[in-house]
Amino acid sequence: MSESIDKKLKAKLKRLEDFEKKATGHRARVKERFFREGPEAFTDEDLLELLLFFGIPRKDTRKIARELLACFNNDLSNVLDAEPTELLKISGLGPSAILPLKVAREVARRYLRTRAKKAVYLRSPKEVYDYLWFELKARKRETFVVVYLSALSEVLHVDELFEGTITEAVVYPREVFSQAIKLSASSIIVAHNHPSGSLKPSQEDIRLTELLYLAGKLLHIKLVDHLIIGDSGYFSFAEEGLLEEIARRVSQRL
Repeated sequence: MSESIDKKLKAKLKRLEDFEKKATGHRARVKERFFREGPEAFTDEDLLELLLFFGIPRKDTRKIARELLACFNNDLSNVLDAEPTELLKISGLGPSAILPLKVAREVARRYLRTRAKKAVYLRSPKEVYDYLWFELKARKRETFVVVYLSALSEVLHVDELFEGTITEAVVYPREVFSQAIKLSASSIIVAHNHPSGSLKPSQEDIRLTELLYLAGKLLHIKLVDHLIIGDSGYFSFAEEGLLEEIARRVSQRL
């Protein structure tokens, strides 16, 4: 009996050893391919599989990566934005496994924030948009952000000033412009998210933009744009011509 048990144990250990050798070889090939072909050649599933290498030492991470994407609408950003409690529901994922996912998201957030601060808005607005979208898209409440610009349109500071309910944020122009004066900002961009996902500006959004434009004109601090950030992208008051229309209305009053 003991001899039989011993044989079964040896066979099990042999299978485990063979699997580990195979997995080690596969992982080495994936890493080599990443450097040889570049990250652009990797699908979202490939990247997730690679990330999970760092948290799961002895499992098939390709299968887990595929299941993760399927559970979050095949959207990599949804996977990275997911709460740990949601991720832990996936079979094969534990705290160690989700750690690289959370680290990757935070690194991306800080990278985009740093690039946004270095960006010259009027020459490369997409870098600012990218940061704001990544920062605000997963928020459950409306959050109001101000980007302060120098006379050369360099980003001086990005400030998160207000947070409201799921449908609105209370914005105080005095706080927006007091910070602008402290920073000696020549202009500002304001932005807020719509947790509902809609990019259409509400009447309150339009009234707020008009109020900020008027206050900025009186203080000689230009409102460059107001962005609404949603899951699918952004709405720009400047690009859509609404800011120009607001400027005409304000000029008629003064």
